[in-house]
Amino acid sequence: MNNGRRLPAVLALALGLSSGCAVGPRYRRPALDVPQAFRGQAAAEQASFADTPWWDVFKDETLKGLIKTAVADNYDVRSAVARMDQAQAVAMEARGSLLPQFGYEGAASRGRNSFLGSPTLARGVTGDSYLGAFTAGWEVDFWGKLRRLDEAARAQYLASDEARRAATLSLVSAVAQSYFQLLALDQEMEIAKRTRASFEQSLDLFNRRFQGGVASKLEVARGEAARATVAAEVPELERQVQLQENVINVLLGRGPGPVARTATLLDQTFPPEIPAGLPSALIERRPDIRGLEQLVRAANAKVGASLGDFLPKINLSGFYGGVSTKLSELTIPHSGAETWAGQGSVSGPLFTGGRLLGEYRQNKASWEEAKLRYQQLVLTAFREVADALISRVKFDEARAEQEKSVQAYTDAVKVSLERYVAGKAGYFEVLEAQQQLFPAEVTLAQIQMSRLLSVVQLYRALGGGWDLQQGARKPL
Repeated sequence: MNNGRRLPAVLALALGLSSGCAVGPRYRRPALDVPQAFRGQAAAEQASFADTPWWDVFKDETLKGLIKTAVADNYDVRSAVARMDQAQAVAMEARGSLLPQFGYEGAASRGRNSFLGSPTLARGVTGDSYLGAFTAGWEVDFWGKLRRLDEAARAQYLASDEARRAATLSLVSAVAQSYFQLLALDQEMEIAKRTRASFEQSLDLFNRRFQGGVASKLEVARGEAARATVAAEVPELERQVQLQENVINVLLGRGPGPVARTATLLDQTFPPEIPAGLPSALIERRPDIRGLEQLVRAANAKVGASLGDFLPKINLSGFYGGVSTKLSELTIPHSGAETWAGQGSVSGPLFTGGRLLGEYRQNKASWEEAKLRYQQLVLTAFREVADALISRVKFDEARAEQEKSVQAYTDAVKVSLERYVAGKAGYFEVLEAQQQLFPAEVTLAQIQMSRLLSVVQLYRALGGGWDLQQGARKPL
């Protein structure tokens, strides 16, 4: 009876000891050199463009529908969710190792000179034997090794959740970029067809003048060559449009096909002022940075767990039940069939040939690598935001100048035609003006696309708040 009273006391003491500090280094965020403001930012500000959810950032209803479909059906995002579920299960498994394990055991046997299937001295007697018992076992986490493993598993689960967020943010950005590139191709197609029509009008004019005997065959040939050169651009642009539609459909998780759109590149707008926020907030917001920090935390915890392997392991176990040659006696109190036992054991390594030391050094090196990767990612994130901020400003400046160029070439085409009809200029002046207008308009369309893409890239670099209504992290 005294032993039965002591066992709960031993368990309580072991539980108290196991709740102490865990072995190994405590986690600290790696040192970072955080600037006061991003390069290209007018002034540091609290508000950030990234705080706006994507459904408020993009005004095009067609684009919103494409993004919504992609978030629901894209295979990469669904794979990221599956990986998060796997990490959650691993974390549950690690947490379970911290708790006592309970089970049951039952056996029935019949044999000669045996008891419960094991040989025993029974003087040649053949008989039955029965066992029924409840079992308990617990590895006391005296040094905190199991808590470190639980910390590592939980950090890896949180990292997988951030990876899901990063995958979705990348998907939203990819769909928006691909959509704007498609609209830019539409714009270039419209420019090419309009330019082709312009050259056809000039060619018709040259033909009529040639038929009237006031122009040479050279004018007609040069006009036909100019028209054909632009006309050759149309099928190439049609090819690129269809390929871009295929890219978007794959992002949406469906097979190649056309993409419906009602808006044009010129219909796409963003706010004139786009705040970037504080660099320090970027570290807390970007899912890839947050996820990699969780992996640093997991690597740190694994260093502690590997240190715990050098220390003694304490196990408590026991059972309670009955054992008898008669099945009926197992459930009868005071029948003499009652059996119980409590046991504590301590074990530890003495010589492992360097195995434990190698594991420790490996985990420590992995921890150092994870810290360096984290610091590099933060530095890269600052550069990506600065690049996007600078690009947006410079594309605005380039667009303003290119619009002036297009307007000037448009006026030149009009004036050259009037001069040609009036007999004040030759055909070369008309063709030259038309040939200069076409690439100028294409360049303007590409600058307009690049400006839109720079805003999308800024939103992604800032870790845009796309998931404000996408559901919370699954609890452990």
